Amino acid sequence: MRLFHFECGLTVPRRRAEVFAFFADAANLQTMTPGWVDFRILTPGPIVLRAGALLDYRIRVHGIPLRWRTEITLWEPPFRFVDTQLKGPYSVWRHEHTFEETAEGTVCGDRVTYRPRGGWLIDRLFVRRDIDRIFDFRRRCLAEIFRCGA
Repeated sequence: MRLFHFECGLTVPRRRAEVFAFFADAANLQTMTPGWVDFRILTPGPIVLRAGALLDYRIRVHGIPLRWRTEITLWEPPFRFVDTQLKGPYSVWRHEHTFEETAEGTVCGDRVTYRPRGGWLIDRLFVRRDIDRIFDFRRRCLAEIFRCGA
């Protein structure tokens, strides 16, 4: 089955080290996730993100409660990190977070490679729309936290 790709980015007027530190705090993931996902971290804190770290969550997908487990498979502070789903709603989920410092601040980039269970029809009907909404919320949330135009 085919893989799908999603990319987006936002420039925030802050130094890379500060922005990366915000993302390195797993508790902030809940802050950046819309309420309708009902996202809850199940892994006991404090969570130290590093290569090999495992994170367990609970989410709701169209009202259906699901467990999600990810592993930090790449950890290169303050440049990038990757979380990969081990168990959850996708047959493949790999999310690369990148942080590029520019004259305007830091570009926070997201590159997601995924394969929904059910293939392209499920992606077309539900998944891509949900991913767009989640990352739009995230963009607006980060713009507010770091006080920038979105």
